[in-house]
Amino acid sequence: MKENVLLKNYTTYKIGGPAKYFFVAKTKEDLIYALKFAKEKKLTVFILGGGSNLLISEKGFKGLVIKMDISDVKLQENMVFAGAGADLAKLAYLSAEAGLSGLEWSAGIPGATVGGAIYGHAQAFGAKISDAVKEVHAINLKTLQYKKFTKKQCRFSLKNSIFKKTQKFVIISVILELQKKDIQEIKTQIKEFLEYRKNEHPINFPSAGSTFVNPAIKGKIIPAGFLVARSGLSGKKVGDAQISEKHANFIINLGQAKSSDILALINMAKKAVKKKFKINLKTEVQLVGF
Repeated sequence: MKENVLLKNYTTYKIGGPAKYFFVAKTKEDLIYALKFAKEKKLTVFILGGGSNLLISEKGFKGLVIKMDISDVKLQENMVFAGAGADLAKLAYLSAEAGLSGLEWSAGIPGATVGGAIYGHAQAFGAKISDAVKEVHAINLKTLQYKKFTKKQCRFSLKNSIFKKTQKFVIISVILELQKKDIQEIKTQIKEFLEYRKNEHPINFPSAGSTFVNPAIKGKIIPAGFLVARSGLSGKKVGDAQISEKHANFIINLGQAKSSDILALINMAKKAVKKKFKINLKTEVQLVGF
């Protein structure tokens, strides 16, 4: 158990103040130990995955941050057994080598863990993590009881799940069911997705990934980046933060951006889109310590 650990070193934004307490959980037993510690000290708990989709204030976090590092992976026939801390992009490559399809869309997503993907119901290129989910294993934050969730019980919806909605459980592992496919075909698909990200996303600057959830209007999904760009905000800067000119749903850190700079651009974009399109953008990036 460490104290006053700077969280900017654990986020893809490279922004964030100190955690009062910080603990790396490599096993289920580690996690239970940390949760008991938090209970005894009456601390608020925050579970940290790969640090993407996250903006942490310079004030930091006054409770206990548990870095989820349960990252063991096992492939058996078409099933994948993975710890919540397993790197999702690496798992996509590992699955590809085994001729297993279903995670190609996640290749190249920086800082995404299996647990984080399930928590926020990650998706891209028309595919989503729930397509592959068979079972999720979690621990109740209050009772420390172990619970298995079927896909249906996870209550997946647009960028959401029961874990995100209730904040009552910590995901520890998952069972994914993939499909057998030609290895070369899978690798070609991954290559195409990586090429798209390279050409369309600002991958050379720290960011949290997509800032806003693509809104569904009358059953039609509208890209949030399109709305922000059409509101005239592409390239807009506050301090060292900028709405990317390459893709307006990304707010990037040009080097020394503060959390307040990022937040100012988030609020600016929400206000501009609301004024121009009468659409309320929902923030996908999780705000911590504000």
